[in-house]
Amino acid sequence: MQLGMIGLGRMGGNMTERLLRGGHQVAVHDPNPAALAAARDKGALASGGLADLVQQLAAPPVIWMMVPAGDPVDQTIAALRPLLPRGSILVDGGNSNFHDSQRRAGELAPHGIELVDCGTSGGIWGLENGYCLMVGGSPEAFARLEPALRTLAPPEGYAHVGASGAGHYVKMVHNGIEYALLQAYAEGYELLHASQFGFDLHRIAALWNQGSVVRSWINELAERAFARDAALEGIKGWVDDSGEGRWTIEEAIARDVPVPAITLALFARFRSRQAESFGAKVIAALRHEFGGHPVKSV
Repeated sequence: MQLGMIGLGRMGGNMTERLLRGGHQVAVHDPNPAALAAARDKGALASGGLADLVQQLAAPPVIWMMVPAGDPVDQTIAALRPLLPRGSILVDGGNSNFHDSQRRAGELAPHGIELVDCGTSGGIWGLENGYCLMVGGSPEAFARLEPALRTLAPPEGYAHVGASGAGHYVKMVHNGIEYALLQAYAEGYELLHASQFGFDLHRIAALWNQGSVVRSWINELAERAFARDAALEGIKGWVDDSGEGRWTIEEAIARDVPVPAITLALFARFRSRQAESFGAKVIAALRHEFGGHPVKSV
């Protein structure tokens, strides 16, 4: 099929290449000239701007956006809307909040433009392994997109999960689960690292990947990481979050659903960003006050 791709970062660039390998015609746009040139060298049609991108596609076009969540999505949609004829499909493949996806779908509907929200998982490995795609929108839009979805995903790796917002809702929960999984592995490996046995963490990770109940792709990545740097000495223990964990917890509160593991995993990320915890200082001071427990001076 023919489609446009806006955003050629780590995900969008690789997705474009996978689509091209699958025989699709892809017109691309990105503010980075180097990214445009790289996509053009792989066979994409490079555009000189959004208007040029739309003109390169047969009407009504399908355009896939891989831009950061929030204002960049709204700004891209605002710039595209006057350029698009009725019947156009816009796909938001980033990690947008599902509430925003529902709002955007409602705003575009009177113009005859359908927003499809597509939760996209696979990271930098998606180019070779395929992407897991969680699609929200109408069944008709899903059917029109399916040739591209089939190319981007591994077998059984894409699905229409519901109406507008459903794709990003499923991806939100997916990422919340990811927070808890990563935290569980982190705590386990930290305990192994702190033990008196001097464990070879690469060896333990490789062992666990052979038939154990905690084997997983994430643990395969841990095995790779420990192979490069057994004590992770070259990495600072500072962990970012891109919003989905927070949104998962907010939705859980709104629905009265307990998600203690995901919540604590998010708070552990907050703690990782503190050079020193003031809260820990308070605890140390109080223990000293009520029990005379020793404190360490700066």
